[in-house]
Amino acid sequence: MQPSDDAPPAALSGSPLWLVGQAGIYAQRLLNERMASGDAHRHQLSVLEVLDEFGPVSQASIGRRCHLDRSDVAALVGELEGAGHLVREADPADRRRNVVTITPDGRVRLGQLRRLASAARDDLLEPLSVGERAQLTVLLERVVEHHTDLRGSAWA
Repeated sequence: MQPSDDAPPAALSGSPLWLVGQAGIYAQRLLNERMASGDAHRHQLSVLEVLDEFGPVSQASIGRRCHLDRSDVAALVGELEGAGHLVREADPADRRRNVVTITPDGRVRLGQLRRLASAARDDLLEPLSVGERAQLTVLLERVVEHHTDLRGSAWA
């Protein structure tokens, strides 16, 4: 049987580096498509997740936790604030920085975005059983944790 003319070479298709890269491309595409269907994008989900888990934080903290540039964070905060999903106020301890807090509408929006992200995850992992999905997650967490420990950040 002849391989299709768009099949990658065996050296790539058997390489964990290449496979993780391809899976990442598919994951981002699926997530972006799902988020777009909800008139959102993935970074809005990230910002709202930070605020939901950690409470009121500075814009700088959001950027560090989401691995986003501070100008991107400022734009995202502005978008989400304009939509009523968060509030930005001067930090009483340091008036030069802003503290950002999720609103009740933001929590509703976060629920919507979580459902979209879950659908994208299910699309990506469709061929895997529940146990295989859990195993893949554990293994990927271990790889990311190892490199984060080595470098101090997943993005350093």
